[in-house]
Amino acid sequence: MKINESGIILFVENYEAALEFYTTKLGLTVRRQTTSLTIFNFGNSYLMIEDRGVASPVEKTRAQNPIIIRIDVQDFDQTVEELLKREVPVKVRRPEWGTIGIIIDPEGNRIEIKEGSTG
Repeated sequence: MKINESGIILFVENYEAALEFYTTKLGLTVRRQTTSLTIFNFGNSYLMIEDRGVASPVEKTRAQNPIIIRIDVQDFDQTVEELLKREVPVKVRRPEWGTIGIIIDPEGNRIEIKEGSTG
């Protein structure tokens, strides 16, 4: 198999709020958009949000959403500062295997920023 690109599709209940979060708060750039889905540039892949999902007012359990969106960043501390300036709560954890910042999107989906690279 020759893979051209990989991507993540995230179904959301409140499409407009999710769109606002991923553009304004996380700073992702829009690649393509319709009235019910948006594709963001996402490193060397893409993140698509699409309506018809189910939101949660708190972080979803693994049973509700077994996926974590992981974003490896070059400058972890600077990224955390930028997110905090945009009023995005970030919980920093430093387990033995690395440093992560935990973010919960408006739908209850977990996003982790990670220092360095998993590769």
